[in-house]
Amino acid sequence: MQGWTDIRWDLMARLPAPARPYANLMRLDRPIGVWLLLLPGWWGIALAAHSLGQALWLGFLFAVGATIMRGAGCVVNDLWDRELDRQVERTRGRPLASGEVSVMQALVFLAVLGLIGLAILTQLNWLSIWLGVASLGPVVVYPLAKRVTDYPQAVLGVTFGWGATLGYAAAAGTYGWAPFLLHAAAFFWILGYDTIYAHQDREDDAQVGIRSTARRFEHTTRPFLIVCYSMVMLLLCLAGWAGGLSWLYAPALIPAALLLGWQVVRVDIDNPALCLALFKLNRDVGLLITLAVLIGRL
Repeated sequence: MQGWTDIRWDLMARLPAPARPYANLMRLDRPIGVWLLLLPGWWGIALAAHSLGQALWLGFLFAVGATIMRGAGCVVNDLWDRELDRQVERTRGRPLASGEVSVMQALVFLAVLGLIGLAILTQLNWLSIWLGVASLGPVVVYPLAKRVTDYPQAVLGVTFGWGATLGYAAAAGTYGWAPFLLHAAAFFWILGYDTIYAHQDREDDAQVGIRSTARRFEHTTRPFLIVCYSMVMLLLCLAGWAGGLSWLYAPALIPAALLLGWQVVRVDIDNPALCLALFKLNRDVGLLITLAVLIGRL
């Protein structure tokens, strides 16, 4: 039976030849990034939606928007990193690093993605539109952060976690403690899982001068993850309380907590394949948190 990875590659191969470099530039063959950008938005929508119809419509818009904006973020990242990517085994085949796509072509493509993203954003209320525009700041800054701080994952946490605030605002039209706490929970979740992810490139990053929490906490990764993931669960509980969820919410979070604990137990910073597998496990963590919020609405 054909594996899911093979199916994705088959779909990529069916694209017209001129489109494939741009699909690769967007990382369409690696949908885990879309999921991880999307899921905090679904948390916010699930917490604040007034009706099932509203939740489904916003969930769809956020899915399309996450695909476009994750792709745009990858283009920005690769524009910043094209010289560094040529020096790292895992990234030297990227379209900009390999020369398959020129800088000018990438900039034009980025503009097209930005216009599509703007069209999606204008379907939301004014608070959400302004929040969406404000989110562009961290998107642009993130690729620079890895050059100047040991905590670029913190910038990514702000960026990817922004969806929690945006999703809540899109559904409720307001802001408050609940979306703030939800965003904070997403921040620590991302800080943890991206530290695991960064261990894949730890040695290459050291050679080219890229900084990360994987390098900063190389020998204390497990305690660092314990702190991050403990904060996730604490902040999720507080967000549920602030959002008026029922007592069912807390026990519904247990499966997500167990998956986070499994990552802490299993992590091996010298096993890149395992680090990637544990990183990808966070899609299921995010889906379970979404389900827990929905159960808490009962």
